Parts: sequence; C-alpha cells; structure tokens
Amino acid sequence: MRTIRYRQIADELRDRIRLARQNVLLPSESDLSAEFNVSRVTIRRALETLREAGLVESRQGFGWYVAGGPLQQHLGGLATIEDQLQQRGIRPERRVLEFAFEEAPPRVREALGADQVLRVRRLNLADGEPFAVVTVWCPAELGHHLSRHDVEQRPFYELLGIALRGATQTIGADAAGHDDAALLQIPVASPVLRCERITTDTTGRSVLMSEHVFPAHRTEFVVELPNAGPSTTPSGLRLVE
Repeated sequence: MRTIRYRQIADELRDRIRLARQNVLLPSESDLSAEFNVSRVTIRRALETLREAGLVESRQGFGWYVAGGPLQQHLGGLATIEDQLQQRGIRPERRVLEFAFEEAPPRVREALGADQVLRVRRLNLADGEPFAVVTVWCPAELGHHLSRHDVEQRPFYELLGIALRGATQTIGADAAGHDDAALLQIPVASPVLRCERITTDTTGRSVLMSEHVFPAHRTEFVVELPNAGPSTTPSGLRLVE
C-alpha cells in the first residue's frame, strides 16, 4: 500500500518532537521543504496533522513550535519570575552577559536620579531554554559591593540590603531586534513582550530600573482583579503614540 508522503513526514517529525522541549521552534516550512524535497504545501499538511494531534502550534511571526503551556508570571506582588518557575518545578538559571559601572543613559538617569549606575545584562533560562533578556540598572552607590557572581546567583531584591516598597511595571508589544532574537533563539522581528519595571524603597526613592524582553509565543502575564469593574476594558490599558 502506498504511503502518503505528508503522513510519512508527519511521522518523522513526531519522533523528533517527542525528544524536544516544549515551545522550542521548529525549522521553517521552507527549510523543511528543502530537507524532505517536497513542496511547502506538503509540509504544511504534515504540520497541520501534528497540530490536530496537539503536538505543535503556530503563531504569526514565529512559525511552528512544539506545543506546551506558556511561562506565566503573576503580577499580584513584588516577586521574581524565577521563584514562580521553581514553584512549578521548572529550573531557572541566570547567565550574565554584561556587568559594568558606567554613566547612566538619559532615561535611566531620569528614572533613578543617578549619574553613575551599575548595569547588568543577562539571559534568563528555564530548564535550559532562553525565555528572557533582562537589563537591570541601579545607582552605583547601591551596587558598589556587588560582583558578577552575586548577580548571577541571586536577585537584586536580595542583594541591595534595603527594604523595598513596591514597583511600577509597564508592559508593551514590540518586535525582536537582531541581538535579542539571537539570544532568545527566535526569528528577527518576531513578536516580543517588553516589560519595564521601576522598583522603589520604603521612602519612595527609585532604586532599580529593569527592562525584560520575553518571546510572545511562550510568555503570559497574569493579573488578578479582586473586584469586577463596570467596564470590560483591561485594567491599566493606555494608548501610546
């Protein structure tokens, strides 16, 4: 009996997917078409077969990836996403890419009121897979005692040695640039969530500014609203020019 080609391809991809981590991107349709020497229509049919079986998903700007639940970050309090991942049995890891004391960029100077800052850029991983590129700034006088090893092992919240009051977090949509795309292993210009957080101490002074870039296909922010409001418009939504 002649085996239908797209089913052969689906069976081979199914074997690969069983060995892959959740949310890992698959090769593009054009790459798979070249690998199997078939048309993209045939590849698309094979992938749709796997999607019907719940093994893969697709999203505009990303292509196809191994199905899996997104990483969730609850925004009800001042906490790190690493703690939330550990509670779900996921192993978090920080990989410091840059560590430098330097002159504050204008927007950081305005936010922190400091001319000199410690800037740390890192890659966050979950079970070995990249899920965020994070840049953190703090006034140099607060971070002068810190080392590269310190910030790789523990969150800034624990390292500053001061009491914190809370944070303001702003989340928007963006497209991945070349650098972030390479680190997150996603296509250039694919959708990302860009989060800016400004943390204050108990006196109201801004002591930390951070920027987090998350791939949109594997990240969700969850906000719990204690009371239903009169409008169905999401709380905190504002228009940006």
